[in-house]
Amino acid sequence: MQYLLSVIHDSPDLAPEDEMVAIDAFNDRLQAEGHWVFAGGLGTPTAATVVDNRGGQALVTDGPFLESKEFLVGFWIIEATDLDVALRLATDGSKACNRKVEVRPFL
Repeated sequence: MQYLLSVIHDSPDLAPEDEMVAIDAFNDRLQAEGHWVFAGGLGTPTAATVVDNRGGQALVTDGPFLESKEFLVGFWIIEATDLDVALRLATDGSKACNRKVEVRPFL
Protein backbone atom coordinates (compact mmCIF):
# COMPACT_ATOMS: atom_id res chain seq x y z
CA MET A 1 0.00 0.00 0.00
CA GLN A 2 1.20 3.52 -0.70
CA TYR A 3 1.18 6.35 1.84
CA LEU A 4 1.73 10.08 1.60
CA LEU A 5 4.00 11.43 4.33
CA SER A 6 3.41 15.20 4.36
CA VAL A 7 6.08 17.32 6.01
CA ILE A 8 4.55 20.22 7.96
CA HIS A 9 6.40 23.31 9.12
CA ASP A 10 5.73 26.92 10.12
CA SER A 11 8.69 28.64 8.48
CA PRO A 12 9.62 29.19 4.83
CA ASP A 13 13.31 28.81 5.73
CA LEU A 14 15.13 25.90 4.13
CA ALA A 15 16.47 23.13 6.33
CA PRO A 16 19.96 23.77 7.70
CA GLU A 17 22.83 21.61 6.45
CA ASP A 18 22.69 19.08 9.32
CA GLU A 19 19.00 18.44 8.66
CA MET A 20 19.64 18.08 4.92
CA VAL A 21 22.27 15.43 5.68
CA ALA A 22 19.78 13.56 7.89
CA ILE A 23 17.05 13.83 5.23
CA ASP A 24 19.42 12.49 2.56
CA ALA A 25 20.33 9.57 4.82
CA PHE A 26 16.64 8.84 5.44
CA ASN A 27 15.96 9.00 1.68
CA ASP A 28 18.82 6.55 1.08
CA ARG A 29 17.35 4.21 3.71
CA LEU A 30 13.87 4.36 2.12
CA GLN A 31 15.41 3.43 -1.22
CA ALA A 32 17.59 0.64 0.21
CA GLU A 33 14.65 -0.93 2.07
CA GLY A 34 12.28 -0.74 -0.92
CA HIS A 35 9.90 1.86 0.56
CA TRP A 36 10.83 4.72 -1.79
CA VAL A 37 8.31 5.77 -4.44
CA PHE A 38 8.90 9.52 -4.77
CA ALA A 39 9.71 12.58 -2.66
CA GLY A 40 10.05 16.31 -3.07
CA GLY A 41 10.25 19.67 -1.41
CA LEU A 42 7.65 22.36 -2.08
CA GLY A 43 7.88 26.09 -2.65
CA THR A 44 6.54 28.45 -0.02
CA PRO A 45 2.80 29.21 0.17
CA THR A 46 3.49 32.64 -1.31
CA ALA A 47 4.54 30.85 -4.52
CA ALA A 48 1.22 28.97 -4.74
CA THR A 49 -1.57 29.64 -7.22
CA VAL A 50 -5.10 28.24 -6.88
CA VAL A 51 -7.22 27.49 -9.96
CA ASP A 52 -10.99 27.07 -9.49
CA ASN A 53 -12.81 26.08 -12.66
CA ARG A 54 -16.03 24.82 -11.08
CA GLY A 55 -18.11 27.64 -12.48
CA GLY A 56 -18.56 29.16 -15.89
CA GLN A 57 -15.12 30.75 -15.92
CA ALA A 58 -11.83 29.73 -14.30
CA LEU A 59 -10.79 31.82 -11.31
CA VAL A 60 -7.03 32.02 -10.71
CA THR A 61 -5.90 33.31 -7.32
CA ASP A 62 -2.36 33.95 -6.10
CA GLY A 63 -1.50 32.38 -2.77
CA PRO A 64 -2.39 29.15 -0.99
CA PHE A 65 -5.87 27.63 -0.88
CA LEU A 66 -5.78 27.86 2.91
CA GLU A 67 -4.22 30.55 5.10
CA SER A 68 -2.50 28.81 8.00
CA LYS A 69 0.44 29.20 10.34
CA GLU A 70 1.64 25.74 9.30
CA PHE A 71 1.93 24.48 5.74
CA LEU A 72 3.36 21.66 3.64
CA VAL A 73 7.05 22.03 2.89
CA GLY A 74 7.65 18.62 1.36
CA PHE A 75 6.49 15.04 1.11
CA TRP A 76 7.44 11.42 0.67
CA ILE A 77 5.35 8.85 -1.14
CA ILE A 78 6.26 5.48 0.28
CA GLU A 79 5.34 1.84 -0.11
CA ALA A 80 4.60 0.07 3.18
CA THR A 81 2.94 -3.24 4.01
CA ASP A 82 0.59 -1.58 6.51
CA LEU A 83 -0.10 1.53 8.58
CA ASP A 84 2.21 0.42 11.40
CA VAL A 85 5.19 0.31 9.03
CA ALA A 86 4.19 3.68 7.54
CA LEU A 87 3.96 5.21 11.01
CA ARG A 88 7.39 3.87 11.99
CA LEU A 89 8.88 5.33 8.81
CA ALA A 90 7.08 8.65 9.40
CA THR A 91 8.49 8.73 12.93
CA ASP A 92 12.01 8.33 11.54
CA GLY A 93 11.31 10.87 8.80
CA SER A 94 10.04 13.39 11.34
CA LYS A 95 13.24 12.95 13.33
CA ALA A 96 15.40 13.32 10.20
CA CYS A 97 13.77 16.52 8.96
CA ASN A 98 12.95 17.93 12.43
CA ARG A 99 9.36 18.65 11.42
CA LYS A 100 5.89 17.19 11.90
CA VAL A 101 4.82 14.51 9.44
CA GLU A 102 1.22 13.60 8.57
CA VAL A 103 0.55 10.06 7.29
CA ARG A 104 -2.31 9.38 4.85
CA PRO A 105 -2.98 6.27 2.78
CA PHE A 106 -3.69 6.48 -0.92
CA LEU A 107 -7.13 5.19 -1.87
